[in-house]
Amino acid sequence: MTRARQDRLLGLLVRDGDWLTAAALADGLGVTPRSIRSYVTAINARVPGSVAVESGPLGYRAGPEAPVALRAGGATDAGTPRDRLHTLVRALLDEDDGIDVFETADALHVSPATLDADLARVRGLLGGTELTLERSASRARLRGTEMAQRRLLSRLAHDEMDAGSFDLEALRRTLGEGSVGAHAFGPFKTELVTELNALGYFVNEFGIADVVMHIAIAADRVASHRGLDAVGGDASPAQAEVAAILGRLVERHVGVQLGAGDLQHLSTIVLTRIVAPGAAAPADHARERLEPEVEAAVREVVEQAAAEFLVDIAHEDFILRLALHVQNLRHRAREQAWSRNPLTRSLKSTYPMIFEVAVFIASGLQHRLGIPLLDDEIAYIAMHVGGRLERSRRADQLLTATIVCPGYYELHELLRSSVDRSLGQAIEVVGVETRVDPDWASIDTDLVLTTIDPSISGDRFVRIQPFLTDADVDRVQTAAARIRRSRRLARLRTELERYFVPGAFVRGLDADAGEEAVIRRLGAPLVAEGVIDEDYVERTIERERLSSTAFTDALAVPHALGMTATRTAIAVGIADPSIPWGEGRVQVVAVVAFSESDRGAFQTVFEQFVEVFSERDSVQRIVRRATDFPGFLDELVAVIDG
Repeated sequence: MTRARQDRLLGLLVRDGDWLTAAALADGLGVTPRSIRSYVTAINARVPGSVAVESGPLGYRAGPEAPVALRAGGATDAGTPRDRLHTLVRALLDEDDGIDVFETADALHVSPATLDADLARVRGLLGGTELTLERSASRARLRGTEMAQRRLLSRLAHDEMDAGSFDLEALRRTLGEGSVGAHAFGPFKTELVTELNALGYFVNEFGIADVVMHIAIAADRVASHRGLDAVGGDASPAQAEVAAILGRLVERHVGVQLGAGDLQHLSTIVLTRIVAPGAAAPADHARERLEPEVEAAVREVVEQAAAEFLVDIAHEDFILRLALHVQNLRHRAREQAWSRNPLTRSLKSTYPMIFEVAVFIASGLQHRLGIPLLDDEIAYIAMHVGGRLERSRRADQLLTATIVCPGYYELHELLRSSVDRSLGQAIEVVGVETRVDPDWASIDTDLVLTTIDPSISGDRFVRIQPFLTDADVDRVQTAAARIRRSRRLARLRTELERYFVPGAFVRGLDADAGEEAVIRRLGAPLVAEGVIDEDYVERTIERERLSSTAFTDALAVPHALGMTATRTAIAVGIADPSIPWGEGRVQVVAVVAFSESDRGAFQTVFEQFVEVFSERDSVQRIVRRATDFPGFLDELVAVIDG
């Protein structure tokens, strides 16, 4: 647990990128500030002579060697329980007749009782692998198919890799120091992606990294004479094409000749990690690869999501691409070969509404196609949704601007051209004022970009040079961002004051109660108010099981799929210290009941509310000072108003 918390601490510092106090870090990890100091000492010990975590009057922040410390920990902490567990699993996988418990305990320099505890932890890893751990006297052995054993190795490799990213050093630790060709998989991956692109595929780099891990495991097992038996049936032309590439590259880079069974299995995995055919492939050709059941299910769910959330995603090209992805996902689900996504956490915290649309789609697909979806797989759907929404953004999201530039030859025309070229994606110039004494009060655009000093002041006036400089561009972008934020938060303040229920405020959530108990406690006053019924509470719990609603390191927003409340209302709970939620910890839980008549509020509550609670200083201010509901509302409004 200590090692895991050290890694979690380092991950928080790397992701935040700024100074964090020991108290804030302690809240995030559910430990004391004193523990934080000891964790920092241990982390810095992983990189002797360097600094992984910097210390100062403002607290701690990630140092230049933080990424190295994340990767190096497994190698330097050879005696940690996690490293010992992985060593034990590798020994069990390598020995058909099992291991002698007492001899293994001596080799690992632990007592037999400690090794027995480690074997119990091994049993905990076996869920879903179709493997069993047998114990007879002093011998312990794993029983199960070769495919099941590889699935376990894959789980260990993912456990070693930070946030699911591809890490050759972590892969080497998983397979063992003597594994075949671990150093060769960097060039191997580069050539594999190049050849797949040459065949006309768009390659998902996150997915293809996962594929390389499976190929490394296969090469290591084949080198130990543990290849897969060939499966009956003819391979498709695409499978045969990819299998030929894999066989040639593995033999060239790793020196291992894969058999027919391994090539068939790996080519299937490769093809299910390919997001879509290349851009040159016609839609009809792509649709030929689709199972009608999958296309119909995706179309139905996407149309429902578009209507439920009022988002513009029901487009034919989006449905086709997502359906191809879901079909690949269906094949991965059958093999239990899930794809990791290193962007999951950032997608959830930065684009909560997009992630929520993805959860809705995932829930519908699970119901129609029977596909169990993990957070990483939901994140891939969110990437599809976000891509579609980015392409269909409305022009009215741009801020309007007026340029004030007294006329002198074509100076104002050159300035407008420079503004359009440098800032056209952020603002839209709707007027140019060439008078030296304009009526400043009558200019009603969002921004006023002026080469002369205005006679009135305000945040929307930005002084620029007649010949636009990089510093001018930065000032305009900063002002535009400030205006957008103030508008978002102003909408949030107006709506939140209507939605909070004074009697549904709880301070002091029980850290040991668990998510379901907290949801029921916060849902109870909303039921009493007649806002929701018990069924809504149960559906909120079901939604939480699909994917954690901890959208930031401090805030969880449990809610049900389906806007069936009589009115939109929010119940708030404060936890000080933080409580476990999903894979992290939170300090604020807001159970939100949405009404169908307030669909427009959904985006405001999700995106802007989450934005407020993504700022660590704001969270700490609210948590520390909000002793009752009026105090909570006062502090929240103060934070919003800046």
